[in-house]
Amino acid sequence: MGWDEVKGYRDLVVWQRAMDLVPAVYAVARALPKEETYALGDQLRRAVVSIPANIAEGQARQHRKEFLQYLAIAKGSLAELTTLLLVVERIGYMSAETLAPARIALSRVASPLHGLITTLRHRTPEPQNPKTQKTQKTHKNLE
Repeated sequence: MGWDEVKGYRDLVVWQRAMDLVPAVYAVARALPKEETYALGDQLRRAVVSIPANIAEGQARQHRKEFLQYLAIAKGSLAELTTLLLVVERIGYMSAETLAPARIALSRVASPLHGLITTLRHRTPEPQNPKTQKTQKTHKNLE
């Protein structure tokens, strides 16, 4: 399915994979020691939920530039999540083998997210809203 055929965020493979990542990371958060439930566990949950949420919100926006901004936020949350999983391992809460399902799910999001960002950046510019063009002309006349 090409980008132009997408009807909504649920059609996006990257959103679908980001949703698949959520239960994998929640499993990691549930397995943390009790003292980490409201610290590291909350950070993990917030970061993973932010990824599909920002993809969905961005896709629902009016303009490609806004979508790219929300995809950049999702990409940042993906980097945050990668770091948090490294912290979980380095602190010794879980082994690399235990974290493997979450990391695999994470890697399945990274590639299409990067690809979507690249595709949107290289598309032809959006036509401007006629109202915006009039406002821009008026501002040029005032200068």
